[in-house]
Amino acid sequence: MTRRLILLCLGLLVSTAGIAIAQTFPAKPIRVIVAYPPGGSTDIIARILGQKLTDRFGQTMLVDNRAGAAGMIGAAIAAQATADGYTLILSDTPFVVNPSVFAKVPYDPIKDFTPIVMVAQSPLMLVVNAAVPAQTVQELIKLAKAQPGKFTIASAGTGASSHVVAELFKMRAGVNLTHVPYKGLGPALVEVAGGQVNALFSSIPAAMPHVKTGKLRVLGVCSPRRVAVAPEAPTMEESGVRDFEAAIWYGYQGPAGMPRRVVDTLSREIARAAELPDVRERFLGIGLESFMLMPKEFHAFIAADLKKWAEVARAANIKAE
Repeated sequence: MTRRLILLCLGLLVSTAGIAIAQTFPAKPIRVIVAYPPGGSTDIIARILGQKLTDRFGQTMLVDNRAGAAGMIGAAIAAQATADGYTLILSDTPFVVNPSVFAKVPYDPIKDFTPIVMVAQSPLMLVVNAAVPAQTVQELIKLAKAQPGKFTIASAGTGASSHVVAELFKMRAGVNLTHVPYKGLGPALVEVAGGQVNALFSSIPAAMPHVKTGKLRVLGVCSPRRVAVAPEAPTMEESGVRDFEAAIWYGYQGPAGMPRRVVDTLSREIARAAELPDVRERFLGIGLESFMLMPKEFHAFIAADLKKWAEVARAANIKAE
């Protein structure tokens, strides 16, 4: 047998094996790492889609909560897993913010992962305590400029998404707000609702209960269009703050080096599940918008978001402990 014929046969064997893998995947349960405790938006998304995919695949989608270190523990576990499609992570915005604000991050967002599909996003919203006299974003800006440093803005912690977004707002609006970090978004919301701090950039699901009780007022949403859960709230663009968009996004990834056929299977089926009418309705009920990006587009999005927040962190000299 000639060398050329041997190589051709080997190529056919590899190709056939690839097809077989795609046809039999998944052949066992798939673990989906959620880098936060149960009950948060990431966990809820993983469980909603997990049930749909379990029904579709005939294999269980196991949600594995690995909380800690601003999501870095779960991300590190996912990065080090076998790249066979049986360990995934449902990543979110802190995944790309962490490398810019922490001195040591146990993963590289680009080199260590295979983007599969982005499924949802939730624009952040600027909320203020009901006693703050500002009724609009421009009124808040005017008040802040008249009394530099007097107005306070909370965050879920130094280096958290709510912090870097606040710093971006200060740059775009040209205001001096005093940053007050907390240990988590929940405590920050409680303090703003209680009047101890003036403002906060919060996720929609977390803020809406306080908005509905009248303790918080929404001034604007950080999205290119108004959102269904708070249609009366103008966008930041409408409020006169240009080039200002910020959202918590959610997307599935796996370790670097996953087989393309497995990635294609997962991206197709996860996207199909996320687009089901009842899933979209449940997402909307917790302040999420279905937002699909397939592997190539998701990869480009991650790279752009990583660069965007790195520039903000550098300009604001943000250093998380």
